[in-house]
Amino acid sequence: MEEEKSTASNVARAIAAMMDWSSSSETRNAALSYLESIKAGDIRSLAGTSFILVRKDWSSEIRLHAFKMLQVPPVPLFLPVVIIIILLTVCVQHLVRLRWEELNSGERRDFANAALSLISEMAIPCEEWALKSQTAALIAEIVRKEGVNLWQELLPSLVSLSNTGPIQAELVSMLLRWLPEDITVHNEDLEGERRRLLLRGLTESLPEIFPLLYTLLERHFGAALSEAGRQQLDSAKQHAATVTATLNAVNAYADWAPLPDLAKYGLIHGCGVLLSSPDFRLHACEYFKLVSQRKRPVDASVSEFDSAMNSIFQIMMNISREFLHRSTSASGVINETELEFAVIVCESMVSLGSTNLQCISGNSTLLPLFLQQMLGYFQHFKFALHFHSSGFWLALMRELVSKPKVIHAASGDNSDSSGPCSGQVDKKGILRFIEDEICGAILDISFQRLIKREKVSHETALSLGKLELWSDEFDGKGEFSHYRSKLLELIRFIASHKPFLAAARIFERIDTIIKCLLHAAVPSQELPIMESMQPALELVASTIFDGSSEHVGGSSEVQLAVCQIFEGLLQQLLSLKWSDPALAEVLGHYLQAFGPYLKIVPDAAGVVINKLFELLTSLPITLKDPSADRSRHARLQICASFINIAKSADKSLLPHMKGMADTMAYLQSEGRLLRAEHNLLGEAFLVMATSAGIQQQQEVLVWLLEPLSKQWTQIEWQNAYLSDPTGLVRLCSDTSFMWSLFHTVTLFERALKRSGIRKGNLNVQLGSVPNTSSMLPHPMAPHLSWMLPPLLRLLRALHALWSPPITQGLPGELKAALSMSDVEQASLLGEGNPKVSKGSVTFKDESVIDMNNEGCAVLNEIDIRNWLKGIRDSGYNVLGLSSTIGDAFFNCLESQAFAPALVENIQSMEFRHIKQLVHLVLIPLIKYSPLDFWGEWLEKLLHPILLHSQQALSCSWSNLLREGRAKVPDIKGNLGKSDLKVEVMEEMILRGLSREICSLLSVLASPGLNYGLPSVDQIGQTSQAEMSSIKDLDAFASNSLIGFLLKHRGIAVPALQICIEAFSWTDGEAVTKVVAFCASVILLAISTNNIELRQYVAKDLFSAIIQGLSLESNAFASTDLVGLCREIFVYLADRDPAPRQVLLSLPCITPHDLLAFEEALVKTSSPKEQKQHMKSLLLSATGNKLKALAAQKSTNVITNVTARTRHSGSALEVSAEEGDVLGLAAIT
Repeated sequence: MEEEKSTASNVARAIAAMMDWSSSSETRNAALSYLESIKAGDIRSLAGTSFILVRKDWSSEIRLHAFKMLQVPPVPLFLPVVIIIILLTVCVQHLVRLRWEELNSGERRDFANAALSLISEMAIPCEEWALKSQTAALIAEIVRKEGVNLWQELLPSLVSLSNTGPIQAELVSMLLRWLPEDITVHNEDLEGERRRLLLRGLTESLPEIFPLLYTLLERHFGAALSEAGRQQLDSAKQHAATVTATLNAVNAYADWAPLPDLAKYGLIHGCGVLLSSPDFRLHACEYFKLVSQRKRPVDASVSEFDSAMNSIFQIMMNISREFLHRSTSASGVINETELEFAVIVCESMVSLGSTNLQCISGNSTLLPLFLQQMLGYFQHFKFALHFHSSGFWLALMRELVSKPKVIHAASGDNSDSSGPCSGQVDKKGILRFIEDEICGAILDISFQRLIKREKVSHETALSLGKLELWSDEFDGKGEFSHYRSKLLELIRFIASHKPFLAAARIFERIDTIIKCLLHAAVPSQELPIMESMQPALELVASTIFDGSSEHVGGSSEVQLAVCQIFEGLLQQLLSLKWSDPALAEVLGHYLQAFGPYLKIVPDAAGVVINKLFELLTSLPITLKDPSADRSRHARLQICASFINIAKSADKSLLPHMKGMADTMAYLQSEGRLLRAEHNLLGEAFLVMATSAGIQQQQEVLVWLLEPLSKQWTQIEWQNAYLSDPTGLVRLCSDTSFMWSLFHTVTLFERALKRSGIRKGNLNVQLGSVPNTSSMLPHPMAPHLSWMLPPLLRLLRALHALWSPPITQGLPGELKAALSMSDVEQASLLGEGNPKVSKGSVTFKDESVIDMNNEGCAVLNEIDIRNWLKGIRDSGYNVLGLSSTIGDAFFNCLESQAFAPALVENIQSMEFRHIKQLVHLVLIPLIKYSPLDFWGEWLEKLLHPILLHSQQALSCSWSNLLREGRAKVPDIKGNLGKSDLKVEVMEEMILRGLSREICSLLSVLASPGLNYGLPSVDQIGQTSQAEMSSIKDLDAFASNSLIGFLLKHRGIAVPALQICIEAFSWTDGEAVTKVVAFCASVILLAISTNNIELRQYVAKDLFSAIIQGLSLESNAFASTDLVGLCREIFVYLADRDPAPRQVLLSLPCITPHDLLAFEEALVKTSSPKEQKQHMKSLLLSATGNKLKALAAQKSTNVITNVTARTRHSGSALEVSAEEGDVLGLAAIT
């Protein structure tokens, strides 16, 4: 005992030194080292010392630290003192959990008694809450370890102790809180049967626990009020602390204990009473927030559950009624405390409605009142309340209006348990209460809130009164775009349910906005409100008119009425004479929203087209006036509106194609239509032609492309600008021709994207013809022969700019243009890019270029960079899209011209550009390359790309893993960024290329390109005798792309090396992609007699996969990787010694272990069981060091426990794969 006291004094001095910030770092480190040695030493000495220090004779800091010594495992000594103190405070891995087994049964009992005696020590008025909480947590942990018997012994004494006084009652409540939280949630080491026994014991004790908790609430709430009335404030605070602790305990049972029991023993009623107390209502409301989320059981207790939930509905509705009445009154002022409480009440109401609406769906009195209150929250001027309630209305309308899904439920499962209307609910009965008044109010509020507060003018903000709009200052509400999309989805559901009402309300709203805008002194200030309504109009129109009469109630009268409303709105829009660019742009967006309406009322298409052309020609086209930028942007947007209308109006625009073409020709002849605008209108023609069929597309393409072919195919400009490295320098001085080339390439891209057969029209045009590609030529096929050769020359010249000898001789602005743009840097850093709204032009960079710089005599760095990027992006897309056409593409080009244009300067290309080249060109080309062209095309392309990529990735990953810097070629010079930002950008670029190259390998291994390769199942069914007649690798070269590639060493070596290295990249996504390629290589090694390939798989690949499993980043792919290991060993171990050698080289395996593993494999033919054996062997053979296989145990929360005895046969069986404790979890 004296020794323990001496040790305690030393520990106390060490704690004091460590907590004293005036101590030197050496002193604190020495103190920390001493404390760690005590915690890691003899557990009996540690326990005795700690129990001495937690007594009240010591300071609170030392006592609290002593508790932590009882609870915290040893921590690394190398951590800073501040971090260690944080760990001491928050660590949940208790010493009792880790070292409890070192004590014998008698010592455990003494330990438990000593811990219980601490309750009396803590039962003093001035004791700190943290120490009392630690005492309760320690006892709860001991109960977890000792089990049900100790708990049953403790419970009567705890009940008696709670009657002693408020402080003792508070400690008992803390214990009653910690115990269920540890058992039902914090269960890292509480597994299987022991957990079930503890939970069962706790559940069986609920008839004693719940009355105790109710008694404590009732007794100490009344005492707190009484003492406060007598001005005995210290005593009142003690009783109030007990009430708070009891509420916290009640909340620990709210989300799992049987709901009927919570009602039976008065806890629902008791917490309901406390909702009226300003001091306790937040804690009480948290209880209802938890219990409101409980799901209806499927057993015989449904009626009891519904009865209890009905009571909860009534309690929360009473509170809501009072709040809504008070807050919406003339003097309704809500302070922060009131709002905080109201938000929790609203969240509880949302949970009730979203999870348990079926409990009141048959109550014709309660249900409409509940819906009215939820509408009150949705209409509330406080945004937080509106925001939370919107989730309920969206979920409710989605389930009521959406078509029911066909679900084949298992026997005994009578319903889907998710959603407001889950269970046996009459949806039509609920819809009866969703009347026009509710739907109209939701629409009105949604329309009002489709705009951010920052965009509203001061005058408009005053007119809104107290209504809070979305603001970027709100915390925890996500992005405005997400919120707006939810509002729009809600509008869509209501428009589907009440089409006439939705049409009428949106007409009223837009009519009001237009009138305000017309009378506004500064119309541009009111424009954002009108812009905010365009997505709503587009959505309502598409919901009502897409799908014809089904969405307009199936009634011709309703459809006629809705059409009349839209006709009136269209006429009003057509009558507007707006020539201001911003107003004209918005009006164009509004007209495009009528596309679905035009599909039903095609006669109106002509006036809409004429109005759009009127808007287009009303805006100036001045090229060199910077003030005309806004006008030119608006013109592009109006042209884009033609495309959007063509998409949604279907065939309604076909009769107007000739008139549109004549108008375009006239405007071009007058010089009033720019090339970018012509491209957009041409794209609209292609969209229209798609609905008419292939022949119409061919005619439109001839009309669009043939005028360009003469200039595009002229050899003079190619020789002048593309024949030598300085040609592009000269081209940059010829700005007019430079932009002309740009628009030509982008038009090719648009033509390829828009032409062909729509999936929806395939059956209509082809019937049941199986091979469509051979029956109908692609409409773009005749144009490829003249389109692509000049484009390849242009791309070849562009790629050469990055070659160091050429780069050094470039002019300053052109050299600067080769660097990364600010927009690209911001994208890599996640700092956000300018987002394009739905109604905006959606093409790349062309809008920026046309809007600002076309026609300028002198270009700057930004102009040239945009031009280069546009040519590269569109050029790559043209090649990739052309390759999907098939034979026509490969027959019109020679690989000798194609490959150099793309890969001649591959070693000078930046990672981002290689990624683009692979994604946009190479992958489509591989997918659609005919078998006859593999030898001629793929070897010329794949060899340089894979060879350079392997070398570059290997170097950059080595730099990243060793030095923390990837050092990619994309980052040059001074970017004006911090070192950290440069590192982030480099790593993002490196990971992007790594994943793209692995995607390329995955495509090479796709089943469609390897139809001759046997599957694992086929190999598994092959007998050993048949395996003796394995084939030569050449046998797979003509029916498997992987077989073809492995025959060509120049392609195979870098590809196989990438596979090996990918497993060490710490990039799980790349590994996931490369797995398919590895699997195909393994199949070929199994199916062929190629010794070199077999040795690669059996040794190099097998070792690399096992090494890859040591990285936690590969956890997502771990199942696939174990499967690959199993295939290698099962099918190659008898043919090559390497698999056994690799396993025996692992640090913790013996020959006996390997023999036992092989015997286990022989005993089962199940691949799943064999994989489990392989997983277990790898874990044991590496000493549980394979982090990817470490059991990632998610927090397992128990809910809906019932008090009924369950049959033992109903217990869930845990599979071997899921139940075993594996990996790091087994040793920590």
